Amino acid sequence: MVKEKPVISEKDVEHLSELSKIELSKKDAANLKNQLNEILEYFKIINKIDTGDTPPTYNVHDLSNVFREDTPHTSDADILLGNASQVKDRLIKAPRMTRK
Repeated sequence: MVKEKPVISEKDVEHLSELSKIELSKKDAANLKNQLNEILEYFKIINKIDTGDTPPTYNVHDLSNVFREDTPHTSDADILLGNASQVKDRLIKAPRMTRK
């Protein structure tokens, strides 16, 4: 059996490394290239399987909608604000989440 040309090249691995901000040694890059190409070879094998008679599976569980009904109700703002540790002008004050 003649092996096809690799789909993932060293340049592709280098590009992926830059995008993911992962430093790879030459040895690790070569290993990753080989592993990715092996994975793609398995996908080629899987793609050859005839699945024409198999219905699509979107979910393996028979559950459909397990959420409760979303029914609106009124709430008292004073009760909510009473539970907050810091309130300013009827708004809940929280610690700064970003840097200055």
